[in-house]
Amino acid sequence: MTEHHFVFVHGAGHGGWCWYKLANSLRENGHKATCIDLKAAGINPTDPNTVSSLDDYDEPLYAFLSQLPIDQKVILVSHSVGGGSMTAAMCLFPSKVSLAVYVAAAMVKPGTLIPERLKNVMKICSGLIEEETEKIWDFSFGNGPQNPPTGIMMKPEYVRDKFYNESPMEDYTLATTLLRPAPVMAFVGIMDIPKAPETDKIPRVYVKTGKDHLFEPVLQEVMLALWPPAQTFLLPDSDHSAFFSQPQELYQFLLQAASSLSP
Repeated sequence: MTEHHFVFVHGAGHGGWCWYKLANSLRENGHKATCIDLKAAGINPTDPNTVSSLDDYDEPLYAFLSQLPIDQKVILVSHSVGGGSMTAAMCLFPSKVSLAVYVAAAMVKPGTLIPERLKNVMKICSGLIEEETEKIWDFSFGNGPQNPPTGIMMKPEYVRDKFYNESPMEDYTLATTLLRPAPVMAFVGIMDIPKAPETDKIPRVYVKTGKDHLFEPVLQEVMLALWPPAQTFLLPDSDHSAFFSQPQELYQFLLQAASSLSP
């Protein structure tokens, strides 16, 4: 069996902790799994109100990739808005990435214009669109109330329906104790990642989530049409958080995607 090293990138409000089921399955079966905490996420101690940009937010992922031995490559796996962080990392470290897997994640070709409909849902997923924000997101104003918000967090009464509508209750309960405000400035940059031709050479896989209440399947299809991946998988009964709602099926898809790589 070929040993693979999977590196997981979480979405807004989450941390490396959300991948614990996938990491455990992979390690039990002879693979490596690294679950990154981006800046101000998980147990990273940074105050989210102080994160200044996408690159600042992604610094822990960049640091990890930069220290990999020259002959080592990893499989990157991202969720939700973490897809933007993963794409940015692919642009900077293309020689370190053998495969990129987007799980209900933002997958936008660097340097391209994003249709307004898709741009809006990406903003909703990161708490940045006005008509939805007042309803489902709470804000923090680290630079004072007269300035734009610096942190966002989903209101507790919406977390179950938007993130975990098909997930086990114990995972939802765990998540409610671990979710943190996310840095707004990080997500502003996701839609403005500059063009990087080397990124197109990295094979991409997309995992669709059939019962997603945050990033609806029809909008995932719009994104797939704009930058078609090499492979697409469907988790028909998954909510936005496939790592909780269909972890074993997602694990099998990861192995199947990895098996397409040359030894």
